[in-house]
Amino acid sequence: MRNIGATLSTYHQISCPGHDTDLGVTNMEFPDLYEAGVKELQHTLDNNTFTSVDLVKAYIARIEEVNTKGPELRAVLEINQNALQVAASLDEERRKSGKRSLLHGIPVLLKDNISTINSEGLNTTAGSYALLGSVVPRDAGIVKRLRDAGAIILGGRSVSCPPALCKNFQTSQILGIGKTNMSEWAHFRAKDMICGWSGRGGQCKMGYHPRGDPCGSSSGSGVAASIGLTTVTIGTETDGSISHPSANNNIVGIKPTVGLTSRAGVIPIAAAQDTVGPMCRSVEDAAIVLSIIAGEDPNDKRTISQPKPLPNYLTALDSNAFKGKRIGVARTSIPEKTHHGHPVGSFVTKALEEALKFIESLGATIVDPANLPSAEDIKGWDENLVLKVDFKIELNEYLAALKSVPTGVRTLTELIKFNNEHKELEMPESYDQQDLLIECDATSGRDEAYGKALARNLEAGATRGIDAALKEHNLDALVLPADGTSTPAALAGYPIVTVPLGFFPEDTPMIDIGPVTSYPTPGTPIGLSFYGTAFSEYELIGFAYAFEQKSKVRTLRKVYADAIPKTQLKDVMDV
Repeated sequence: MRNIGATLSTYHQISCPGHDTDLGVTNMEFPDLYEAGVKELQHTLDNNTFTSVDLVKAYIARIEEVNTKGPELRAVLEINQNALQVAASLDEERRKSGKRSLLHGIPVLLKDNISTINSEGLNTTAGSYALLGSVVPRDAGIVKRLRDAGAIILGGRSVSCPPALCKNFQTSQILGIGKTNMSEWAHFRAKDMICGWSGRGGQCKMGYHPRGDPCGSSSGSGVAASIGLTTVTIGTETDGSISHPSANNNIVGIKPTVGLTSRAGVIPIAAAQDTVGPMCRSVEDAAIVLSIIAGEDPNDKRTISQPKPLPNYLTALDSNAFKGKRIGVARTSIPEKTHHGHPVGSFVTKALEEALKFIESLGATIVDPANLPSAEDIKGWDENLVLKVDFKIELNEYLAALKSVPTGVRTLTELIKFNNEHKELEMPESYDQQDLLIECDATSGRDEAYGKALARNLEAGATRGIDAALKEHNLDALVLPADGTSTPAALAGYPIVTVPLGFFPEDTPMIDIGPVTSYPTPGTPIGLSFYGTAFSEYELIGFAYAFEQKSKVRTLRKVYADAIPKTQLKDVMDV
């Protein structure tokens, strides 16, 4: 295998002051921020080796090195102007009463469609200038949980106000607090839009090749995690937007069951499929974050459907999780082409075969094939029928609820008009499409055709899809290469956990997909995804952890040298 290129009570179940004797980390003086995980950072913070203030300084310096300078990865949009102040407060709290959770004093980067609020005003824009300076009514549900856990919302430098818009709002309204770049409007602006681009952030690129495609739409979150711009990032997914960029950036992503994490305050596409999850460098870190952000939220009624009580996902971390389990391969759900339309190729197929043999060696029974009865049907229809109707309704509701929008954009119709009137910002050459927005705006509501399409999607994804395959073959999970296989889980609202699988070889021909990006490239990472039924995250996390711990794939290759930030904690101490 090594050859293939909650409530506060829940938080205290995860980690309480004085309960760190089982962390299993060495007392390194200064952890390497390219690799450092949550527990390692907490261990050294508890030992007073450095402070959260030092950690914030180091991460900000790392962002400044590679974000718009050097390799210009453009992974981060904004910095929290209060981050150092918040960090100092959390350092003092740690000294006086201990930490609230394993995320106490740990910087976090959020995708720019997740609402955040503070006394200074902020940006939550989905990457669009149309929402620059807008003020949300409240923090997103998962942001409140992160803040309660003691996390620090980080970010890159706040963007300057374009001259074309400056007259519309005060500069003090554009102070940012910890947002990553993304495919604008969660890659729902145009059918053929280039992944990782937004008007505000420009073209995000991944770190494994100078022209590397970061994939979308949680592009910046994936890139930021991969090179240590922070330890924890958060993404969102409607179909593939956590699993695909996690695979492309050699990290771990958990796309939770719809309703496990709150979507309240997240700029929507469709409530039937939207979900929020962690993107980190390890399964352990992702499990820590999921245990904190999962839970009910009165502002998202879908969360009422989740099981009670939720498990502590850290206890799922079992390196022997495959023993005695049955893992199925949904062969007919593997696409002939990647999400860019290129043939999947023999390399991905070979990597999957080696992974299956490896999983079998860890004690699992591989059932191959274990196809979804609905697989061919899913390939033949357009899931966007439901998404387009929902997007218009739910985006209009989101825009209407904003406390202020300096640009005046309050509807999807006005957004389309804004893009046309500000083409220099929103529709530059090669990024000048908005056909999906126009098609969404032409929909006429949740009519009979919509209802039938929604029912068909749920049946294909769940009843005749994942659930049927699991039941027919008595399976504990399904496994597939990550690229292009997320749709059944998206239609069903079911979970996916993605881990590193390998890297494209050095002789891989590059195919240009945009002015500055290509896919694949030599060294582009690929991922392996585990699929299950509703709320099966605990089991999937166990399988992902066992694969990760035994294979060590992620550590086999680093990003190219210029994309590795040089700043470490020792460089900012006492600065």
